[in-house]
Amino acid sequence: MVLFYFAQRYHSAIISALYQQAEIAMPWIQLRVTTTEKKAEQVSDMLMSWGAQAVTFLDAKDTPIYEPMPGEILYWENTVVMGLFDAEHPMQKVIKQLEGAALFKDGLTYKLEQLEDKDWEREWMDNFHPIKFGERLWVCPSWRDIPEPTAVNVLLDPGLAFGTGTHPTTALCMQWLDAHISPGQTVVDFGCGSGILGIAALKLGASRVIGIDIDPQAIMASKANAERNSVAGQIELYLPKDQPSLQADVVVANILAGPLAELASIISAYVKPGGLLALSGILQSQAQSVIAAYANEFVFDAIAEQDEWVRLSARKNA
Repeated sequence: MVLFYFAQRYHSAIISALYQQAEIAMPWIQLRVTTTEKKAEQVSDMLMSWGAQAVTFLDAKDTPIYEPMPGEILYWENTVVMGLFDAEHPMQKVIKQLEGAALFKDGLTYKLEQLEDKDWEREWMDNFHPIKFGERLWVCPSWRDIPEPTAVNVLLDPGLAFGTGTHPTTALCMQWLDAHISPGQTVVDFGCGSGILGIAALKLGASRVIGIDIDPQAIMASKANAERNSVAGQIELYLPKDQPSLQADVVVANILAGPLAELASIISAYVKPGGLLALSGILQSQAQSVIAAYANEFVFDAIAEQDEWVRLSARKNA
């Protein structure tokens, strides 16, 4: 398993490295080193110092972990560190250096893979297709033809910020927005990431969106995506320290169960009496604990599920 939120950043780093290295097809070698969470960062540093063009991390045993807090980096107990090298790189030298490192005094487990000589930019782009949510809402990569020009189309390219519509948590929110946004509404997107939910709300008819995120990169990505979708004049973006005081018709928060529960009073305060709330980024086993954090002020709908993830939706007491 590759952690969706976390690994997406590293996948983007690989693509960026490939962009810089070549605009045409090039052969690559991938070195996979199996290690532990305590050693993963050191292995990564070693590979980068010995010539890796990019490094990414994968879960070796399909163990779920969740998005880290700001400044925190989490690895799986059993982690595969993957280094991407030019095909001409002296890989036997790298292997000998790893075998001689104190980290691997008890033995080194690794695998070398010759990656196919292909246009990696094109290969990466080919993996992303337009996705439909609900009855009228599409998310379309900029390099793809729009399937339904008369539908509600959000143009969004995968990048460093979280949220492209491919993950169940985002999909659940997009489906809910498609069914519940009405013209003229004010919407708060709490944990806006790429801006996908707020932009979708505006495209569906909302008149104003306030996006809030702890990550400055997310604010930048949301701004760029809003400009790409011609809604920049209707979206306001804030870091938490700058977040405004207001009440909105609709609040959507696609983050994680822990922060959703901890920040329940802050998130609830954004919803006006009689307003709507949608929460996602929640595993099935966590749903009741999140509901309990909001139950005094909200009446909840039936839980919506996709894979192991759920979306909670509710209306605030009048």
